[in-house]
Amino acid sequence: MPEEADVELELRLESVMEGALVSGTVQAPFTGECARCLDPIEDDVLVDLQELYSYSDKDDPEAEEDGLFVVDELIDLEQPVRDAVVLALPLAPVCREDCPGLCSVCGARLEDDPSHQHEATDPRWAALAELLADDSNESGSSGAGPTEEI
Repeated sequence: MPEEADVELELRLESVMEGALVSGTVQAPFTGECARCLDPIEDDVLVDLQELYSYSDKDDPEAEEDGLFVVDELIDLEQPVRDAVVLALPLAPVCREDCPGLCSVCGARLEDDPSHQHEATDPRWAALAELLADDSNESGSSGAGPTEEI
């Protein structure tokens, strides 16, 4: 998320027996790079949020470390909003669904040259390719093919 970006919160706060129930949506912008072609991406993420803030138990100091609490009639939304937005971000964002990406051999953009390809020989077959090349050179230079005796 860009620094100083505006995050839009549309929340409903309800008083319940256990504390305050916060529910609604969070919309935040994010920037990044396409996982396929490395072009910059700017988009928004929209997340549903629902959290229960319990009334603070002053007798139990360990309880405040475990959950969300109403403290002095205030609630802190920062951590739940941040967690919800981060979990909603795409792991591998793409600029568009049919983005062809980059060539895995040379790094060329496949969108600029859709017919881009490389002749690649598997190194495990290189010795066989050499034998085939030698065999075709020998048969082509003699002018006569192999003969068979019966």
